[in-house]
Amino acid sequence: MADWAPVLIGVILFVFLQPGLLFQLPGHNKQVQFGSLKTNGKSIAVHTLIFFALYSIFLLALHIHIYVG
Repeated sequence: MADWAPVLIGVILFVFLQPGLLFQLPGHNKQVQFGSLKTNGKSIAVHTLIFFALYSIFLLALHIHIYVG
């Protein structure tokens, strides 16, 4: 049995934390922009840190496992 939690959590977080898709932190004109579909270097760095923090919390701190058998 394989543990699918790292794959599924990574894909879900990657889709939802893309800069500009749902929100962008920091935005071009404002601190937070919603649905702008644009990005910049600072927002990529911030979203990468948010992704890493949430991914680590879900896998290491909460011990989430998904087994398919």
